[in-house]
Amino acid sequence: MNGFIAPARSRQPAARLVAFYLPQFHPIPENDAWWGEGFTEWTNVKKARPLYPGHRQPRRPGALGYYDLRDPAVRAAQAELARGAGIEGFCYWHYWFGGGRQILERPFDEVLASGQPDFPFCLCWANESWVGVWHGSPGRMLIEQTYPGPADHAAHFAAVLPAFLDRRYLTVAGKPVFLIYSPERLPAPGAALAQWRQMAEVAGLPGLYLIGMSGSLGAPCLAGFDAVMPFGPRDFLEAAGQKKIPMRLGRRFASGKVFQAVSESLGGLPWLPARYDYTALARDAFARLPRDGRHLPCVLAGWDNTPRAGRRGIVLENFSPALLAACVEKAVAHVAAHAPEERLVFIKAWNEWAEGNFLEPDDDHGAARLAAVRGVVLGACGEVQALAHPL
Repeated sequence: MNGFIAPARSRQPAARLVAFYLPQFHPIPENDAWWGEGFTEWTNVKKARPLYPGHRQPRRPGALGYYDLRDPAVRAAQAELARGAGIEGFCYWHYWFGGGRQILERPFDEVLASGQPDFPFCLCWANESWVGVWHGSPGRMLIEQTYPGPADHAAHFAAVLPAFLDRRYLTVAGKPVFLIYSPERLPAPGAALAQWRQMAEVAGLPGLYLIGMSGSLGAPCLAGFDAVMPFGPRDFLEAAGQKKIPMRLGRRFASGKVFQAVSESLGGLPWLPARYDYTALARDAFARLPRDGRHLPCVLAGWDNTPRAGRRGIVLENFSPALLAACVEKAVAHVAAHAPEERLVFIKAWNEWAEGNFLEPDDDHGAARLAAVRGVVLGACGEVQALAHPL
């Protein structure tokens, strides 16, 4: 199963790389009811089609194949690949909708209960409602995110405490790392965070290391967090504004590619995806992120969510493993002055195939994404030079 055999490490990682991990690669009753029996993330990946000339779809997995996360051998192979690339752990998306309602919890619950794979992890609370926008039903509420109050916060903490106490859980100064995807949606975030910190101390933990994710880095809701992190691609797209892929319309008109030329010059027409340049993302990566020890970078390993969104999607074109290496280099440099345990760099993502951001091997680049990450974080100079990234 392993398509990337890593040589032995020769040095300590330059930073603590953590990759977001999507658990939606196994069927669940809810998805069966909403989208048809057997639906998983692979359903959208397989049905994707090119939406304009040169659009690279569908994307197909490489060494791991169209896996099912109920298989512990798959989870072990993923951990082996990640470890070989210098990734310290996975950050599992964690869904708690209030009132004890969870979803897609099986893969992580099995990892926790079995003790395997022996690979570090943390959790990120994906605190937003599930709607049908990515499946052609934008007005359809599937599961509403609710916040019943302090009693529910207590129940939520109790549910994740066994993970916090696991020896594999990622920590900073002994404090479990826990992320919240949308702090701005959380009513009275300061009170909620204080409650969790108090409960952690009662449970015998030295505290919690809480990370808030937001595109508005100065938002008041982030005041109670230990660290904050912008989250791609929205932070890049906000900065990009109208700076989409420039095209020479005259040349395209002359070649008869009028439709494509107009679309690309506008970044996408209503019936085509918006198209941006990954080269620009790599060039400007983390330029606006303060260097104050509190702000953490998140590397975006590509983006094309048209398998989910179709013509309403967004595509980052011109992605390459070399440019990914450039982004990782900048992220590592950004945290170099942090305290060693706080040199956290998150990567979105390990396996978000239907959004086009993944590190797992595929049929296009093979294991080159993993080699790009390894070359930077573990200092495998030969691999970095072979990539010859332009930035």
